Amino acid sequence: MSRGILFTETFEVVTVNPEAKVFDRINRLKAKAETYNMELLVDINCELWQVKEHDKISFALASTLAIDGTADDGTYNQEDGPSLLDQYEYAMHGRVYSFNHKRDEVIEIDVSFGGLLMRLTGDARHLTSIELDQNIYCLMNKLQS
Repeated sequence: MSRGILFTETFEVVTVNPEAKVFDRINRLKAKAETYNMELLVDINCELWQVKEHDKISFALASTLAIDGTADDGTYNQEDGPSLLDQYEYAMHGRVYSFNHKRDEVIEIDVSFGGLLMRLTGDARHLTSIELDQNIYCLMNKLQS
């Protein structure tokens, strides 16, 4: 695993568009984690990446695309050589804009990817590497059933 990976987990998509679809090219996925007791809500461009209910996805949050964990400036240059993008089908870059402490040790982390949103909810101890106002990459793969 790359030193730039802040969190990784396998999720099963429970519902696609749980609040009824609003935008033509956007799907909102609601998913449950396989290992940790976590929930994920994430918007994706469904023209670029198609996911259905009960699909399993490999999900990662990373601080950089560099395989060795070297910090980057948030821009991608294909000439830079191999990166984490080579290992994932779908990626977004954005900023952590909200931390909400719910109950006990449960935290909600909200990230904006230029209008596409993500909310990750779960035990704070699994999310200690993620900080408010941090630039972050969301990386996903559909897993074979």
